[in-house]
Formats: sequence, structure tokens, C-alpha cells
Amino acid sequence: MNLTIDQGNTAIKIGLFDGDQLVTTLRFTQLDERQIDQLLENYPVEAAILSTVGDTSKLPLDYLQKVCPRFVRFSAQTPVPLVNQYGTPATLGVDRLASCVGANYLLPDTNLLVVDMGTCITLDVVTADGRFLGGNISPGMAMRFKALHQYTSALPLVAAEDDVPLIGKNTHDAILSGVVQAITYELEGYCKNLSLKYPNLSLYLTGGDAFFFEKRLKSGIFVNPNLLLVGLNRILQFNA
Repeated sequence: MNLTIDQGNTAIKIGLFDGDQLVTTLRFTQLDERQIDQLLENYPVEAAILSTVGDTSKLPLDYLQKVCPRFVRFSAQTPVPLVNQYGTPATLGVDRLASCVGANYLLPDTNLLVVDMGTCITLDVVTADGRFLGGNISPGMAMRFKALHQYTSALPLVAAEDDVPLIGKNTHDAILSGVVQAITYELEGYCKNLSLKYPNLSLYLTGGDAFFFEKRLKSGIFVNPNLLLVGLNRILQFNA
């Protein structure tokens, strides 16, 4: 089995794969040696891969390298099954690239807009012939709500709700609608404009807010909350 570890901005997510099949997922705020030992006792792990954009002090990195039979720390130097055309690959978030590898694996030979809707919203383009072109980064939904509250003296802190009015008739609804509609129109605009250059573009959503926005978008959409883990597993297979 393959062990995939994604350390993001807020959590450590783990996926265990039997070949291409995702067997189980786990979520931690911090990972210690005892938890790793328990994982290795419960699952016959043959290889492991780590993607991190956070503080590695929350991970026993040396211990992982010691106890995992074959360990890959995903970096800009790790070979991937895409042609990376990003101008500064050393500064590219490995989570973005891994998600794009996952989307390309699940939808091969397809022009893709891969959107990770987490702390930040990242939008990346992968062409049907397997080229990673790069993309854009904007604040995520929770970050937008917090910014409106923290950088003003009177606006309240609002959280996402399912019932979002088109036009707010009070301050709470004005903020709720403003943030949610802005993200919705942002994604629809990207899909519309990129489709002119990359025909038959498919939209792949992942991240914590993916399902929240899936029902608000009109474009043909694929959603997979474990897209990054799928990509890490594919990268591990590619480096076998």
C-alpha cells in the first residue's frame, strides 16, 4: 500500500492507497511517532510521500524517513507525469501541482481548470496534452469574511450559510452575498474566458469549500475532496 501525507495550512491529511484505490483517509492537527507506528501496524505500507506547505515541526520528518520503506518528500525536483511550464517552479506550491496531477490522472486528455477552495483559492490550468501552465491565487471564503471584519470598525464576522440572497437587505446578508457571489462570479468568469483558449474545458473542484460552490456554478463540474491525495499517489507510482 501507499501512504500519502498532505500537510496543509490547517491540517494534516492522510490517504492510504491499495494500488489506485483510496482505502481510507485520516485527518490530524499534528502527527507524532506513535500515530505513525500505529498506521504502519494497521496497513502494509510499502512507500510513502509527503507534500507540505506548512511548518514541518508538526511532523516527525526524520522518523518518517527512517520507518517508511520508501519515502519521497515531494518538492520541485521530484519528477511528475506533467510538463511543468511554471516560470518559477521552486516557488510553486507543491499542493497545487499535486492536485493538478490528480485531476489529469482522473480526466486524461482533457483541458482542465483545477480549483482548490481552501484557505486560499488556487486556480491552475492543465492542458489536454499534459502541460501544467500555472494559474492564480486569491483569498478563500473564510479569509474574505475575516478580512471584512478585521479591517473595518463596524462590520461583523459572518460565516457561510446555504441560503444566500442575491442582494443583501441587511449588513449580515450584504457581506454573505458579497463574498459568496463574488467567488461564484470569479469562477464562472475564469471558466468562460479560459474556454475561449482551451476548448471543452472541464472544471475540477477540491478543497473544503468545493461542495459549497458546486451547486452554485453552472459549468460542468467534477468534485473530489481527495484530489491532492490522488495526485500524490500518482506521483509516488510515477517515481517507482
